[in-house]
Amino acid sequence: MKIESWIFGSGVFFFVPVSLVYGFLTNWSEWVGILGILLLGGLAGMIGAYLGFTARRVGLRPEDRSDAEIHEGAGEQGHFSPWSWWPLVLGIACATGFLGLAVGPWIIFIAGGIAVVALVGWVYEYSRGDHAH
Repeated sequence: MKIESWIFGSGVFFFVPVSLVYGFLTNWSEWVGILGILLLGGLAGMIGAYLGFTARRVGLRPEDRSDAEIHEGAGEQGHFSPWSWWPLVLGIACATGFLGLAVGPWIIFIAGGIAVVALVGWVYEYSRGDHAH
């Protein structure tokens, strides 16, 4: 994971100077692009820092070692719910929220309600019903 953290972390050293050059070339009159590129550099820095902390905590993975065998990466990679409909409902809520930004702010409240229901349903889907633990 150290390689990933260096790749994302180096984005800070690329995007921040690019935003300054962009600002200079536009005579500091177009602030959306400058701010967008600066925020992109901050996002790259946050992802790089997270991956760096995770690499220190987890240690070397089989992908990080040159002498690793294929079977070392086998096994369970996480817990996923292939039958869950809640991510789709949450995606619809997010799409409805962005529709509210374009059409009318009142739609955002409806999308927020749907998003809260979807998040609660997704979090508690293993606490009730057939798949309760």
